[in-house]
Amino acid sequence: MNEYVKLAKTSIENYIKTGKIIQIPKNLPENFYNEKRGIFVTIYKTNPEKKLRGCIGTISSTKENIAKEIIDNAISAATCDYRFDCIQENELKNLQYEVSILNTPEQIYSSHDLDPKKYGVIVKSKDEKSGILLPDIEGIETPEQQISIACQKAGIDVEKEEFELYRFTVSKHK
Repeated sequence: MNEYVKLAKTSIENYIKTGKIIQIPKNLPENFYNEKRGIFVTIYKTNPEKKLRGCIGTISSTKENIAKEIIDNAISAATCDYRFDCIQENELKNLQYEVSILNTPEQIYSSHDLDPKKYGVIVKSKDEKSGILLPDIEGIETPEQQISIACQKAGIDVEKEEFELYRFTVSKHK
């Protein structure tokens, strides 16, 4: 298991079992301490089949470094995703984790500049509503689907409201 996923898993397991947030470990690679990036932590239930169990993240860094961003977003994905109940201790053995590290978003002006397998999308309305969808999500095949779902998450009416589009790539760790 790579270091990103290991940190997310350890953070979640410790929090669910003890209610306490772990301290940033001292033995991580240097970039965990000196880089700041947007991070998404996705949790899947793997028994009996793989299903989404939680996903929370940040478009850009909100913490002092990647390590803290992973710890906080992992705990939030396990306990604060409004679509799911909080993860319980008896579920931990059947969970799989994914950490997506976002690269800097760039504004685009057409859905033709999107490829849902390669790029994630951010939609932003003039009144500051925004939604995000990570790249390479199972069942999302077209840029139009991707934009529609991101707008739905943001509460943006695709037919009536104007919005800006941004695309980004991620480094996925499983």
